[in-house]
Amino acid sequence: HDEGFRLWRIRHVEMVERQIGDKPGTGGSTGVRYLQSTLGKRFFPELWEVRSQL
Repeated sequence: HDEGFRLWRIRHVEMVERQIGDKPGTGGSTGVRYLQSTLGKRFFPELWEVRSQL
């Protein structure tokens, strides 16, 4: 699920860049900069940590 959602986020960032550019996002966020900061987030980071310990 992480990979699919990450791909969606990437496409979403690109769409937002085309639509609003550097303008603030909805809810007062920093817009594209905020969305880009979420690209590395995972749904279950603990599972990724445990995986590297096995």
